[in-house]
Amino acid sequence: MDSVQGVKLLVLGGTKFLGRAIVEAALQSRHEVTLFNRGRTNAELFPDVEKLRGDREGDLSALSGRSWDAVVDTSAYVPQQASTSAEALADAAGHYLFISSLSAYADASQPLDEESPLAELEDGQPDDRLLEDFSNYGALKVLCERAAAEGFGGPTAIVRPGLIVGPHDPTGRFTYWPHRVARGGEVLAPAPAESQVQFIDVRDLGEWVVRLSEQRTEGPLNAANRDVTWKTLLETCRKVTGSDAEAVWVDADFLMEQEVGQWMELPMWLYEDAGLHATDVSRGVDAGLTFRPLEETVRGTLEQAETTGGAGLDPEREAMLIAAWKAR
Repeated sequence: MDSVQGVKLLVLGGTKFLGRAIVEAALQSRHEVTLFNRGRTNAELFPDVEKLRGDREGDLSALSGRSWDAVVDTSAYVPQQASTSAEALADAAGHYLFISSLSAYADASQPLDEESPLAELEDGQPDDRLLEDFSNYGALKVLCERAAAEGFGGPTAIVRPGLIVGPHDPTGRFTYWPHRVARGGEVLAPAPAESQVQFIDVRDLGEWVVRLSEQRTEGPLNAANRDVTWKTLLETCRKVTGSDAEAVWVDADFLMEQEVGQWMELPMWLYEDAGLHATDVSRGVDAGLTFRPLEETVRGTLEQAETTGGAGLDPEREAMLIAAWKAR
């Protein structure tokens, strides 16, 4: 689909990870971008872009009297944030796009599509703050979706990404795999090797968000890649890094018996919530979502994302688990 030229785009946030990629894509498409944020994260980025300072917790005065063609909200985590911003911009823009999450679905143990039931707060869970264990994260995202759509009152898109990966990823989850394979040797990998693993390159997501804003697309849309297996991922990492890494495929039941942590300790591996790797993204693809070659994602991650202490197997534990698996 051809790009629409000269869109006036307001991005709430825009300097950390996904917001950064959205701004880069919008500028590449020659759109006029305005950022609204507190100026505390990577404030030096985009020196030629208009920057409005404020705080969506209360001070939205910088938005008053202005107008844009479209708004992208990347940074609301509680419904009051979403509703306040959307209401303030209801008469100031023609389209609102809210970034949600696949965690918005109630049952991630099953394959997911846009019609799957949505999460709800459990008894006693707050709607004004994220709990330390993130147990209300998905339900809060659902409330934010509704607050944004109701507050804006006009054409609204809800984008529900899977794990966002690639350059400047602060989480270390996907990042673990290219860097671990680069070290070589035996790499513990979750069997079965041919099972699908889903994520989305931040650059693909950023470019697509801009296209959705250009076209004023409406409705909920899942965003993740497809047709990538764990085997393909690790083989691609080995090809890009040129390492001698050898995958040791370990059964999921054994990993559970050994109390290997899902999602973080063994990054992206899921046992109970495997539906996050079985998500239907056909609606998104029909709406223009595209995927760059996996080699580009791996290379971009190696070059522009660092591992983190909170994600990935400790080398000694990995070696112990591999030895125990082989000795069983």
